[in-house]
Amino acid sequence: MADGSRDELTQILQDARGGDEAAANRLLPLVYDELRLLAGSYFRNQNSDHTLQPTALVHEAYVRLINSDTAAWNDRAHFFAVAATAMRQILIDHARRKGADKRGGNWKQVSMDDASDRADFGSNLDLLALDDAMQRLSEKSPRKAQVVELRVFGGLTCDETAAVLGISSKAAEADWYGARAWLRRELHDERN
Repeated sequence: MADGSRDELTQILQDARGGDEAAANRLLPLVYDELRLLAGSYFRNQNSDHTLQPTALVHEAYVRLINSDTAAWNDRAHFFAVAATAMRQILIDHARRKGADKRGGNWKQVSMDDASDRADFGSNLDLLALDDAMQRLSEKSPRKAQVVELRVFGGLTCDETAAVLGISSKAAEADWYGARAWLRRELHDERN
């Protein structure tokens, strides 16, 4: 996205945040493709007959974002971070509703490398196991959990993550490496 487009998106986000319905209508075409790519990455290794599809995930997340009383997006990176959180919540809720076995439900286990080229928590990771581990991480270190969510579910870089959280890039990178190591250990222990 060119800088002019980023500036335009930031202005539209601020207008939509202020309650401008026309801005909210202009927003979807500007963010849809990126939201669709983000949603598609969650479904890459899922069964083709999965009951929740990427398009439905994008639309449900967008509706939640636009209808939220607490929408306060500062810029593009912040919007996509909030969108990633919404998608993660929708996916976790869906997996739990499907009520499957001990873990995973209708979801195939996938490696974190398939979910994000920025992570390596080991092979055969499932979404519910990651969510449980992230809940525990959040209790120990809320900021590290936010960094993981923004990097893995939001697809943000360390610099973008730092900007969203208002911390230095070095702090975001340190949190990322520490959280990644902690999660690898937790997820490995759960499997054994």
